Amino acid sequence: MLHDVCTCAVSLTRPDTLDDWNAMISAFLAHGAETPTHLGKVLEAEPGFAMAHAAKSLFSLMMGRRELVDAARQANADAQGALAAGGATQRERLWCQASDAWVKGSPSAAIARMEEAMALNPADTISMKVSHAIRFILGDNHGMRRSLEAVIGAHGSDHALRGYALGCLAFAQEETGSYDLAERTGIEALEYARDDAWGLHAIAHVYDMTHRPDCGISLIERNTDAWSHCNNFRFHVWWHKALLHLDKGEYAHTLELYDQKIRNEKTDDYRDFSNASSLLMRLELEGVEVGNRWQELAELAETRGTDGCLVFADLHYMLALIGDDRPDAVARLTARVAQDARAETEVGRIMRDPGQSAAEGLAAFGDARYDSAFSHLAAAQPYFQSMGGSHAQRDVFERLTIEAALRAGCLTEARALLSARTRLRGGIGDTFADKRLAFIDTALISGPAVAAQ
Repeated sequence: MLHDVCTCAVSLTRPDTLDDWNAMISAFLAHGAETPTHLGKVLEAEPGFAMAHAAKSLFSLMMGRRELVDAARQANADAQGALAAGGATQRERLWCQASDAWVKGSPSAAIARMEEAMALNPADTISMKVSHAIRFILGDNHGMRRSLEAVIGAHGSDHALRGYALGCLAFAQEETGSYDLAERTGIEALEYARDDAWGLHAIAHVYDMTHRPDCGISLIERNTDAWSHCNNFRFHVWWHKALLHLDKGEYAHTLELYDQKIRNEKTDDYRDFSNASSLLMRLELEGVEVGNRWQELAELAETRGTDGCLVFADLHYMLALIGDDRPDAVARLTARVAQDARAETEVGRIMRDPGQSAAEGLAAFGDARYDSAFSHLAAAQPYFQSMGGSHAQRDVFERLTIEAALRAGCLTEARALLSARTRLRGGIGDTFADKRLAFIDTALISGPAVAAQ
């Protein structure tokens, strides 16, 4: 029997198809643009390979797009049909079960099947990556770390994919607050895999969270091999660079990166959209005029606002709608989130907490009803983690909660939120926090008239 680059047995019958399968694995781990091309070649050459259909289904669901749910369902049906023909390995059956579970609304069950595959062979890097990716979508940072720590020992120096495993571990370490360790692990990941965009971005997260913008900018600029080959993940790396320049107060350069790199290709992928909308909102909170840039995003938000696949995406659509002052569209999206929050599904539970309160808070912020905005956002804030994404991505909602508190005159509450945010960052403040704390100190000395401004 043939074995793939993860050292796992596969039911493929042709060495050339195995080459394409291995190329797909490597591209997927590196966030490479050629991932779907390699997967398509495998499906064309050996359509009876059930795991490839399951991979197509799982990858489609990761995109968070309503129209791709149907594609995922079809790929899952193809996987189950191929599975019924027999000949699949246990790992391949687990992948098909994972696909079926997520299509039916249980991403956590899909994670469980991936973990079972990793128990069969801890060196199974692609199962590790899929578990990691779904946990990321669900905001399960501690689960990410436990999962990686359980299998990293099987990815020794002789494992062809060690660098990518280390990159995932570095990100999990960063998301659980082990910043020094994450930096060291991420640097090692790049030594093993020069094209490990995820590992590079894990280190960039460390520098963002620990207020070292110059280190982050230098890291990104001197490691272009790690991310220039990427699919749209390269836009996210540019976004990280923009955040670092924003922290330095270099607003003109931040807008230049927005126009020339982050939003040069105006896709409607929710991840690209979240890069753009969150960056514009951060700029506006610093008093920067962003011109008509909201309009393009708001148009897309109106078309994507019915997706209802991910709370994370919905709340970023809301940023664009309030940014462009579209109250009717804001009301429609708020109502849709409330409707979806009634569903007894995993997505429905996240729509309830934090989705519904967060959506209502953002809508109130857009209307300058800051008392209501702070009330709703503060109710959602303890649950922000469950919307998925990273600390850096969710921070725009932390900033808005703090800003709503300040504009509502709730200075004590704003200070407490700033303190909690700084603790999350290893006790290191940043430019955003320093400016708000200085404002609070001045307002408390000068009295309520300043606090209300």
